[in-house]
Amino acid sequence: MDPQVRILVIDDEEVVRASCTRVLGDDGHLVETVVGGVEGLALIEKKPFDILIVDLKMPGMGGMEVLQRAKETHPELDVLIITGYSTVETAVQAMKLGAFDYICKPFSPDELSLVVRRVVEKRRLTTENRALQQELWTRYKLDNIVGTSRPMEEVFRRIAKVAATNTTVLVHGESGVGKELVAKAVHYNSLRKDKPFVPVDCAGIPETLLESELFGHEKGAFTGAVAAKRGLLETACGGTLFLDEISNVPPGIQANLHRDLQEREYRPIGDVRMVKTDFRLVAATNRDLEAMVKDGRFREDLYYRLNVFAVRVPPLRERKEDIPALSFHFLKAQKVKRVSAEAMSILMAYEWPGNVRQLGNVIEGAAVLCDGATIKPEHLPLELRKRSPDLEETVPTTQAQLKELKKSIRSHSIETIEKAFVIEALERNDWNVTRAAAQVGMQRTNFQTLMKKHSIRLRRPQENQDGV
Repeated sequence: MDPQVRILVIDDEEVVRASCTRVLGDDGHLVETVVGGVEGLALIEKKPFDILIVDLKMPGMGGMEVLQRAKETHPELDVLIITGYSTVETAVQAMKLGAFDYICKPFSPDELSLVVRRVVEKRRLTTENRALQQELWTRYKLDNIVGTSRPMEEVFRRIAKVAATNTTVLVHGESGVGKELVAKAVHYNSLRKDKPFVPVDCAGIPETLLESELFGHEKGAFTGAVAAKRGLLETACGGTLFLDEISNVPPGIQANLHRDLQEREYRPIGDVRMVKTDFRLVAATNRDLEAMVKDGRFREDLYYRLNVFAVRVPPLRERKEDIPALSFHFLKAQKVKRVSAEAMSILMAYEWPGNVRQLGNVIEGAAVLCDGATIKPEHLPLELRKRSPDLEETVPTTQAQLKELKKSIRSHSIETIEKAFVIEALERNDWNVTRAAAQVGMQRTNFQTLMKKHSIRLRRPQENQDGV
């Protein structure tokens, strides 16, 4: 249920105050009234209001002065002016000073309800837009890329270095490591964050359509071009163009793309004019572009245009210490919130050829199979359970080797459990160290020692279900 709108009415006429209270109260709003401007401004300082309705002509302090002073201290307050027909011009002037609208005396209950509904709708849209912007910012800021390992710290460092610039970025890494999330982090931490982020899957668009998708075309430029089409280079103007799997771009389009990056202009298919463009380019690939250049499968000049600033996203097998945090991260959208130590050991032992994307799918599938509160080994896919996480390839042949292997297994298991224990405690307490330590019954300093031991850096809770 939406919260009630709080309205203050300032008018020296008792009949107006009573009418506003009755009409707006029947509409479900909370209404208070005062007689004069001084009293009204004092009440605004004591209580929060969403809407102020004030008469333009009052003894002492008039509505215009009330408007100005209220807006100086409470700019978020929406103000409606009550005015007589003879002072409409003055009311319009008041709107220029920040009033939302005006109501002419005498007004009907329906007129009053309508104008207030307009204010309420405007406030709702404003709140939703702010929430959307905050969601985008929260979703893609650096804090929301999950990982505390040294390889990921290098990713964070490079993103932080390049984001505020207009430098072209090449993100490379295996399929499933989260290259697009890194590209979004670059965009949403840049000066272009309020402009479009335009992703293009170069592997998913047929070669015959890719050129038209990128550069656009004029009506009749080719068979089937029944109308002019705006290209994605134009759509991305002012923002960021993300070319995913750029190794799949055909040689002919590579030449056009290189020219656009160099000249900052391009020609739509079938057009005679050159179109200026302004976008930041982030490209990604899971293939070795340098090797493709040597083999003649990728233009050398385009490669050097793309490889201005490189960000390598490591595969999951190179940062297994991030698996507990990623696992709890993916569980946020599930009813199950825990992973047993045995199941976590299996997750830690697996090599993850599909990387973070595969881990997310495994966690989701395990949560579906799990009827209780904790994911156990039997909920994990058979391919993960085939190899024991507690045995090395060589079976010990002496008692000394057996003791050493048991010690190694015990150490590995304890460290896995310790890290999962700390991360889960932080997750339960919105990453508040003091509350997490108190909940698990530890001194804050001892809890922080465990965090340091396992390279767990403090971050705010994650809202998205993407993971890198």
